Amino acid sequence: MMDMRTADGLDTIKQIRLADVVSSAGKDITFCACIHKLRKMSGFTFVLLRTGETVFQAVYSAELCKKNIDDLCEGTYIKVSGTVIDDGRAPHHIEIQIKDFEVLSKPKELYPLHVSDKVLGCSIETNLEHRSSALRNPREKMVFKISEGVCGGFREFLIKNGFTEIHTPKIVAAEAEGGANVFKLKYFGKDAFLAQSPQFYKQTCVAFFDRVFEIAPVYRAEKHNSTRHLNEYIGLDFEMGYINDMSDVMDMETAMLKYVMNYLKEYYSYEISELNITLPEIDKIPVLTFFEALDVLKKTHNQFDLDPQDEAALCEYAKKEYNSEFIFIEKFPGLKRPFYAMDSKEDSKLAESFDLLFRGLEITTGGQRIHDYDQQVAKLKKYNIEPEAIKTYLEIHKYGMPPHGGLGMGLERLVMKLCNLSNIRQASLFPRDINHLDP
Repeated sequence: MMDMRTADGLDTIKQIRLADVVSSAGKDITFCACIHKLRKMSGFTFVLLRTGETVFQAVYSAELCKKNIDDLCEGTYIKVSGTVIDDGRAPHHIEIQIKDFEVLSKPKELYPLHVSDKVLGCSIETNLEHRSSALRNPREKMVFKISEGVCGGFREFLIKNGFTEIHTPKIVAAEAEGGANVFKLKYFGKDAFLAQSPQFYKQTCVAFFDRVFEIAPVYRAEKHNSTRHLNEYIGLDFEMGYINDMSDVMDMETAMLKYVMNYLKEYYSYEISELNITLPEIDKIPVLTFFEALDVLKKTHNQFDLDPQDEAALCEYAKKEYNSEFIFIEKFPGLKRPFYAMDSKEDSKLAESFDLLFRGLEITTGGQRIHDYDQQVAKLKKYNIEPEAIKTYLEIHKYGMPPHGGLGMGLERLVMKLCNLSNIRQASLFPRDINHLDP
């Protein structure tokens, strides 16, 4: 007989949500979970059941359940049936009295890490070596629920504000940023690269969508081995047309970040509480020009970028002077900014480009782009880039573009700072850096 499936025929027994369990007090429920921890007591056993959402406390006793508890160990996946009772001492103030269980699968070996501990307590290298085990720890996993929330708020805000979500190629013929920090590969006998950003494509899409955004991987072939760099990360990018100047982009980012923080408060309060996260309060974000920032740092005007110590000091300044955990730095020297950055009208040596710093770390780079064909060709020559090398990109200028600008924000950097993590690898499910290509 043919096995029929219906569009609404979801099997609610297989997965259960916290709200479902809490609302089932006094009733029997059945669901699937993993044995997170067993604590044998005199005459009964506490069984902590881990789901994709949280950990529930259950109790086994031989009087109520005829199955043998000795058949269970940490890492065993089961289907469990029992009665939900109110218990103010238990997690979520509920406890499940086990009546029956069915073993779905058992591990071949025990975990190499103390997965059931509140904090793993191992080194970052041990964590990454045993990543599939480490991520079974609820606290480790919750970081990626915060990532989900950031992406969800980002997407919802932008769609509400007239942006179209796009999905651009990650195998490209030319480097968006220029320079040597790209991964090269062979593509059917031709040279190709992994995209450093969706820059060319999101600018192209502004010509017909007006406003676009993307959440996607970004690749940088930089030989950094620091706590703040990855060679593959998730970029949160948007680009918008018909701007007056780059302050429109900065205002949009400020509004977006406000929305994201409120989104996290509304939908991720459990994770925020468990991870002891303090979300930033955002009103207005202060803005300094690059050279004003150097004055704050009491540095001479002979450098072209900010170093990590500068970023940390400027965030301390913003917190003290403006009670803001964010600060925009704008009008950077043009030589250190990409060839598509528009020159400032006030000083052609400066670029209409900005960084956003948060809790001591740069999380965003953005600005206004060149939309005029002749200006872009002249800027390419200034950067010693042959126009022919990126002729398809120049077509967007040749056939007309509105004044536009945008930004790219690093998801892992933002989540790292929100969760008060010491290493960006803790904010990446399976980090890719100069030492890690596996798992």
